[in-house]
Amino acid sequence: MEEWARAQRRVVDLVRDLPPERTELTVPACPDWTVRDLFSHMVGLGADVVRGAEPDDHNEEWTSRQVRERRDHDMAALVAEWESLTGPLRDWMAANTTRPLGDVIIHEQDLRGALREPGGQHTPGLYAVMDRFLGRFAAALGDRAPIALIGDGRRWVSAGDEAGAAVVVRAPDFELARALMTRRSAAQLRAWTERGDVEPYLDAFALLGPLPDTDLTES
Repeated sequence: MEEWARAQRRVVDLVRDLPPERTELTVPACPDWTVRDLFSHMVGLGADVVRGAEPDDHNEEWTSRQVRERRDHDMAALVAEWESLTGPLRDWMAANTTRPLGDVIIHEQDLRGALREPGGQHTPGLYAVMDRFLGRFAAALGDRAPIALIGDGRRWVSAGDEAGAAVVVRAPDFELARALMTRRSAAQLRAWTERGDVEPYLDAFALLGPLPDTDLTES
């Protein structure tokens, strides 16, 4: 819960004083949305979680409604609504699960990519979400030969050890985390592969939808 609150504060600091033209920038990781649209979704998700209206699949109609309902809200109004939800969301997470941490961590970086404002790349929250996605990635791999993801701090192998892995992908921890969150392209994954062929594994990285068509960065 503390990591969610810290991430919320970082996002509020990032967007609160944006000039209007910057709120209309397209978010490369969510190309159908502007910065304001994405932030509207983040706020709307919090509101829906608190009132028990969160579907299991986070479907497009649900997320689109969050944006549509806040179409006429400026950033100050959106920030105020989100801050009003801080206490209720913390209470909900204490009673249920810290699942909302994933949304704020992932979308914080999506916003930073759109605004070219790097930060928050090595937080405990990001590593916690990375670990969640490693579990999902392992499940998606099925019976494929072992793959190793080697970062500058984290080292993970789907089975056995790095020496026995059929494929080795090496990149900084942050880049691997974003790849697991479906925020890196197939071309980026290929470029980081130092052993074997990553091609048969690409669909396992598509945990949140298709891989991006273009390279993404938040630096």
